[in-house]
Amino acid sequence: IHDTAIIHPSAIIENGATIGAYCEIGPYSVIGHNVVLKQKVIIKSHVVISGHTIIDDETIVFPFASIGEIPQDLKFAGEKTDLIIGKRNTIRENVTMNPGTKGGGGVTKVGDDCLLMTGAHVGHDADIGNKVVVANQSAIAGHCKIHDDVIIGGLCGIHQFVRIGKGAIVGGLTMVTHDVIPYGMVTGERGSLRGLNVIGLKRKGLEKTKIIEINTKFKRLFNSAGTLKENARVVKDKGSEINEINEILNFILTDSDRSFLTLDNSN
Repeated sequence: IHDTAIIHPSAIIENGATIGAYCEIGPYSVIGHNVVLKQKVIIKSHVVISGHTIIDDETIVFPFASIGEIPQDLKFAGEKTDLIIGKRNTIRENVTMNPGTKGGGGVTKVGDDCLLMTGAHVGHDADIGNKVVVANQSAIAGHCKIHDDVIIGGLCGIHQFVRIGKGAIVGGLTMVTHDVIPYGMVTGERGSLRGLNVIGLKRKGLEKTKIIEINTKFKRLFNSAGTLKENARVVKDKGSEINEINEILNFILTDSDRSFLTLDNSN
C-alpha cells in the first residue's frame, strides 16, 4: 500500500493487494488479495473488487460495483484468469465485470476512457476497446469484442461471441445477435442494421464528401448480388484512401463466430 493512498478505516484490504500512489478507497469497500490498483484510482463506498484484477490509473468505481468475481459460466472450475481494466474509466453504480475463462483465452479486457453506466455488465472473455459507452442496465455477454468508440444504449443485450465494429451505435432496448459492421447503426427489439452512424462520422470531423462516399460503398456492400464477404472483396480490390471504408472492409473479411446483421431497407 503506497503511503499516499487514502483508505477509509472501514475498508478491507486483503494481504497481497497492491494499492498505488494517491489511490482513494471509500467506506466498506473490499479489495481482494490479488487485486492491483495503479495510481490515482478512486474506489467509492461499498465496492467489491476480487480475483486477479488490475485497474489502471485514474479509473473511478462507484458504489456497489462488483468487479472481478468469478465468471457466470458453469464450465469455470476455479482456474486463474484475469480482468484487466485500463485508464480513466468511469464505472458507475452496480456495474459487474467478470474475468476470463480457460476456454475463452483467460482474460477479460476493458480499454481506456470508457463509461459504463449503472447496472452494466461485462461478461467473461469480453474485449472492450477505448472510449466505449455502455448505458444503463445493458449486458455484454461472454467472448464479445466491442471495438473503439462504440455506443450501446440502455437495456440492450449483446449476444455471446458478437463483434461490434468501431464507431457503431446500438439504440436502446435492442438485442444484438450478429456482428455489427464499423460505423453501423442498429435499432429494434431484434436488432437490425438501419444504416450508417452518420452523426458519429460527423462528430469525427469527416468531410461531407467522405461521408457520402462511405455511404455509397456501404450500400454497395449490402445491396449487390453477392454475399457480403464477396462484395467486400470486390470493393477492397478497387482500393480506397478513406480509412473508415477500409475499416469496414477489413472487419467484414475477418473470421468470426457469428454472421452479420444485414441492412434493413424497409425504411
